[in-house]
Amino acid sequence: MAGPVPCSAFRRTALVLALVTGGMPAFAQDAANRSATQIASSQPAGEVVLIPNRVIYPGETIELAALKQVTLIPGKHKPDAVSTLAEELQGKIAKRTLLPGRYIPVAAIRDAWLVEQGAAVQVFFIAGGLTISATAVTLQPGSAGDLIKVRNSDSGKILSGTVMADGTIQVSAS
Repeated sequence: MAGPVPCSAFRRTALVLALVTGGMPAFAQDAANRSATQIASSQPAGEVVLIPNRVIYPGETIELAALKQVTLIPGKHKPDAVSTLAEELQGKIAKRTLLPGRYIPVAAIRDAWLVEQGAAVQVFFIAGGLTISATAVTLQPGSAGDLIKVRNSDSGKILSGTVMADGTIQVSAS
């Protein structure tokens, strides 16, 4: 049988305080673990947010199963520029590693690519009643609304255009 593990005075004090105060982290309480007395108490309910419950790696699609709903303790507010709602996170792609129990910065997620680099796409130029279409190859990936560069397959000319929701590229006169 193993003997007691040595522990610093600071660590012992922190453990005792955690046990006395209920053992929950200072920033959040699991919404699922809240008792009926806590919910019915006169304290105002904290803000409910979503945080990762496991490591989410760069390039991985964020699924709701990888997120945990927590309630901030009363008086705590989420920082600005973080995504904490399901509609902000579902289906987005992580741009960097997202750690469990941490907020997800808006800058750390992106929309899924609508067009991949090297894909053949239709390019449209529309001016009044005139519509010109051509086939091009994308030189970079992009989501709807992104400005990307494409190479015209026939002429080899490089154009800049906006990715449309249907995966086509719309160029404008320059």
